Parts: sequence; C-alpha cells; structure tokens
Amino acid sequence: MEVKIGIAKTNKYAVSECGDSVEIAERPRGGISVILADGQGSGRAAKNTSSLVVNKAASLIAEGARDGAVARAVHDYLYAMKDGKVSSTLTILSSDLDTQTILFSRNSNCPVLVKSLYGIEVFDQEVSPIGVHKRMKPLMHEMPLEVGMILISYSDGIQAAGRKRGRVFDFNFLLRLLEKNEPRDAVFIAESILEYALELDDNRAGDDMTVIVMGICEAENHHKIRRISVSFPC
Repeated sequence: MEVKIGIAKTNKYAVSECGDSVEIAERPRGGISVILADGQGSGRAAKNTSSLVVNKAASLIAEGARDGAVARAVHDYLYAMKDGKVSSTLTILSSDLDTQTILFSRNSNCPVLVKSLYGIEVFDQEVSPIGVHKRMKPLMHEMPLEVGMILISYSDGIQAAGRKRGRVFDFNFLLRLLEKNEPRDAVFIAESILEYALELDDNRAGDDMTVIVMGICEAENHHKIRRISVSFPC
C-alpha cells in the first residue's frame, strides 16, 4: 500500500503572501497526515495565523496525539494566543497505518470528499472554525483504510471561485474528476481543481486557494522509498 499526496495552492491576486498554509506530518506509529489551515483575512496576518495553526498541529501529531485531540488543542492554543479575536479553518486528512483507518477532522466551511469502493461521499456538515469560540468540537470521521480511496479538501478560495464575476463553481466538476481518476493521480487532481478555480476567476484569484488530495494505491515499488516533490515559485 502507498499513500499519494497532491497539494496545489496560490495566493490572492496582487497579494504577496498566501493566507493558507499546508503541512505534512508523519505519524509515529505509521502513516501520514495532511494539515490545511486558512487564516482569517489575507496577506501576512492571515499567513501568520495559518502557519501557527498547521505547525502546532503537525508537532502534536508527531508526538502521538490523536487527531480529535489535536484539533481541540490547536483551537485552545489559537484562542489563547489571539485572545479569541482571530479565527482559522482547520482540516486534517490522515492515513493511520497503526489502526488501518482513514481519519479526517473538519473545522471548515469547505467539505471533504471521499471516493471509496462504495462510491463518493461528501462530508459538508456545518461546523465552526477554530479560535473564536471558547468551546469548540471538530467534526471527526473514521473509516477502514482501503486501496482505491481518494480524499479531497480545499480552502474557501476554491469554493468561492468565480463568484465576484457572476460565475458558479460547478461541484459536479469535482465529482467527475473523482470518477475518472485513480489514487495515484493525486497531484493531477489537485492541480486540475486549482486550474479550474483560477479559470473562473480569469486567472486573478479572488482569494487564497489551496487544494489537498490524498490517494491510497498499491505500492509501486518494494523498497519503501519515500519521495516528496516540491515546486515553490518565488
């Protein structure tokens, strides 16, 4: 079994800093987690908030904390650091090899889409962001880890793409993309979603945009070589 991860992101047009942050954390008992945070606002202030959130979450996961506890602890940390005046969304996608399960935690207005052997499910229940309410509970889901699964989530810049130009993001585009592609296409799926959102915004992103994709496929080699490829324009 092999986990494929695709991440594609861009900043709001004419803003130098992207307010979304993504981090990847290895789980101490086996597996990997992808963490996405979207800080309130845009620019440097939003980037500082989202970086604080994903870095704290990654360190807790690496220390062995469970995902639900991580989301709560990061909320408490942000609430204390910003005095309850700054919010952030937080989504964690995890493949846990110890329990042989897929886990995901949501505190975001954007959904998590899951493709499995039984079809496509959309998890979009309403939930509050972290950082502003004294009491906060993440929406948690757990399911068996199986080859063939694909998970997708994104920040609200994707969801709102085209809105300022009188266009609507076609959710069926995501469903078709999931149906036509395989877990090993995680990078292609992430880039395709970002490109579609940018087209709706005439290639001038109306907000920070980030897509994360996790695919579970058969291992391509038996040497357990771990690879990470990064493209970071400056």
